[in-house]
Amino acid sequence: MTGTVIFDALLPWPVLWALAALTGLIVVFALWRGLPGWWLRALAGIALLTGLSNPALRQEERQPLSDIVIAVVDESASQTLSDRAAQTETALDDLRARIAARANTELRVVRVTDAPEDGGTKLMTALAEALSEEPQGRVAGVVMLTDGRLHDAARAPDLPAPAHVLLSGRETDWDRRLVVRNAPAFAILGEEVELTLRVEDSGAAPETGSTVPLTIAVDGGEPMRFEVPLGRDIALPVTLPHGGMNVLQFATPEAPGELTARNNESVVQINGVRDRLRVLLVSGEPYAGERTWRNLLKSDPSVDLVHFTILRPPEKQDGVPVEELSLIAFPTRELFIEKIDEFDLIVFDRYRRRGILPSDYFANVARYVEEGGAVLVTAGPEYAGADSIYRSPLGFVLPGAPSARVVERAFRPELTELGARHPVTSGLADPWIEADTDPLRPDWGRWFRQVEIEPTQSATVALAGPDDRPLLTLDRVGEGRVALLASDQVWLWGRGYDGGGPQLDLLRRLAHWMMKEPELEEEALWAEPSGLSMRIIRRSLSEEVGSATVTAPDGTETQVPLEEVEPGRFEARWTAPRMGLYRLAEGEQSAVIALGPAAPREFEQTIAGGEALETTVAATRGGIVSMEDGLPTLRDVRPGRPAAGRGWIGLTPRGAYRTLDLTVTPLLPAWVLLALAAGSLQVLLGRNTKPLCSGALGCRARRR
Repeated sequence: MTGTVIFDALLPWPVLWALAALTGLIVVFALWRGLPGWWLRALAGIALLTGLSNPALRQEERQPLSDIVIAVVDESASQTLSDRAAQTETALDDLRARIAARANTELRVVRVTDAPEDGGTKLMTALAEALSEEPQGRVAGVVMLTDGRLHDAARAPDLPAPAHVLLSGRETDWDRRLVVRNAPAFAILGEEVELTLRVEDSGAAPETGSTVPLTIAVDGGEPMRFEVPLGRDIALPVTLPHGGMNVLQFATPEAPGELTARNNESVVQINGVRDRLRVLLVSGEPYAGERTWRNLLKSDPSVDLVHFTILRPPEKQDGVPVEELSLIAFPTRELFIEKIDEFDLIVFDRYRRRGILPSDYFANVARYVEEGGAVLVTAGPEYAGADSIYRSPLGFVLPGAPSARVVERAFRPELTELGARHPVTSGLADPWIEADTDPLRPDWGRWFRQVEIEPTQSATVALAGPDDRPLLTLDRVGEGRVALLASDQVWLWGRGYDGGGPQLDLLRRLAHWMMKEPELEEEALWAEPSGLSMRIIRRSLSEEVGSATVTAPDGTETQVPLEEVEPGRFEARWTAPRMGLYRLAEGEQSAVIALGPAAPREFEQTIAGGEALETTVAATRGGIVSMEDGLPTLRDVRPGRPAAGRGWIGLTPRGAYRTLDLTVTPLLPAWVLLALAAGSLQVLLGRNTKPLCSGALGCRARRR
């Protein structure tokens, strides 16, 4: 039971202080003038002011509360190295025993694991959450059991008591790590990008020589072996071998005695993109759909387009000078002989042989296709005639032979069964399909002309016209690709005639497939990572595919069944047991994918050290002690005093309590104070009044 005097003023305190000042002035004035009864004036004023301040005695019945010590235990991945976990548990057991031996003290243990998505060790975040759950007035100290490798030091909370660090690890610890910097997410095909590599030792590293072995593997292939200097930055120029995702794996072998080999390798994923796609468009003659291809290719900022149109054929003789018709001379030799290999795609739009291009030029175009180029032919009636480009050396690589017949009647283009699975045409019909219609016969706008062709044996027919005649035919020749659109009326879709159709999507996909964009490959296998999960995607023209074989970094193989989610697309979702480089295989298709970061944050720095915690500890005058030296003793220290010394750390007793009962009793009743004040004033007035007589005027009282 404790008691204190409190005041519950009847008037605002500024008013009471003003009255006190006025009373003081009156008393001082009375003393200065020598007036008798000044002490009565003072007594009356004090009594009145005391009554107005309403003094009372407050008595509390208190229950003492224990002090709280918060122990933050680091159980992140870096704490599993060497014997740090055992060190930490031993130190925690000793701390529990010493806290239990102290009177009126409790221990709260908070355990911290790795943050999700490679967030590292959020030690300060966990400490802030623990402090928010405890009364600040009861916290006597904070003890952090960690290796000092945390990743949120900037989020350290304000601590109400001394903070100390018990540091795990050994003085003899050392580690080697591989660091890759300046790795871009994208790189242009054919251009070098420079990566910076560094192999460095930290801690009490032994003398192992000035160089170390390094292996580099691309897309999981055979690794290339090098000797690189230790502790120095190495500039590594890299040229990506293909478009799409390129996976580069760097590794240095584990050295005897180092803490871990988890940071001895790094995986870098770089997406290879083309800088500019160069397209040569040759239009045989002006017609209603001539601008279709031009508008499409010019709308793509990544395409450099060279477009020539034959304004007047050689057989036309009208007397008009050539220089008045041609905007620029047709540089046939430069385009089809000297610089043909600089183009990614050549488009012949209703072109016929008119003696402008010799047969040798067409033969060079055929050679260009076989060596990796792409040719697209948009065919009109001229393709069925005697001057068709099929009847040139280029015909040996084209996917369809004309029958000399042109079908001129209304029809709607339809998807073939292979077309519904081919990436160029798969899904084109979805926005136009009604619920009760055949998905292979979407309600697209009508065309009115088609050249009858006979596709080659290896060609793929993606679209069909009337009576299932091949309309869009695709094929691979050597290293290149060719396509034949056996109609010149795709422009009707662009004009919205009869409801239109997916003209833009079809032509864009067709052009990008011919330029070998990875996402449009007919047979492909890849994976999309999300943390430790991956979505495995297999695209195929086959109706069935087998299970995907996933090979883990340790060589373990897992069979993952694939399910068809749409025509030609099979998928499965699989969660990996750990981070690392995984290899996928299904049939003849293979891929590699890196799950998790290139180098986990927990293993970027593995040598224990308290540098990141020095600011937080110094602010509370605490200490950093190595577990290797044993647990220090615990002492009581006053707030603001040094809380650590040789062999000891300090805790600040808080003396917190809980109030069980509260009683407030007035010191004096108000009427007593008022009576005392009134009595003092009455005595004062009586002493300052006496009778006076003045002849005929009688007696009167004179007040001084």
